[in-house]
Amino acid sequence: MPDSPSKMKLSMLLCDSAQVADGKLYVLGGGWSFVGPDPAPMAIAAKIDVPWTDGESQHHWTLELTDEDGGPVWLPTANGNEALIVSGEFQAYRPDDLRPGTPLDVPLVVNFGPLPLESGKRYQWRFTIDGESDPEWFVGFSTRSPQ
Repeated sequence: MPDSPSKMKLSMLLCDSAQVADGKLYVLGGGWSFVGPDPAPMAIAAKIDVPWTDGESQHHWTLELTDEDGGPVWLPTANGNEALIVSGEFQAYRPDDLRPGTPLDVPLVVNFGPLPLESGKRYQWRFTIDGESDPEWFVGFSTRSPQ
């Protein structure tokens, strides 16, 4: 039986933009915690350490933007207001030349265009894997108030 997602480790970084190439994260304008007051593009750069025993298994991830009370952030769309939730799948592969027991790297990037967020507020991106999360699987930021 594979290790549970709670045994996975996750590191996240807020940045202006990011991409994955050759199994590595490439980050521009990373490490901030304040944005705005005008809408600005942003990205989440994440590195998931998957236990060796969970290699070759398929996993479902979800990234959700929450407000300062932990509720979903609703944004206007063509279909009306919708919660900002992004999801996908990943699978870690065990290279033949990797020593058994070594955690497997899974780099992941989600880029967003300018988001119309309310100024003077606190937000958090929360990550889940296979429906489970960890208290440390979040990254927070604040929006500046207009001057």
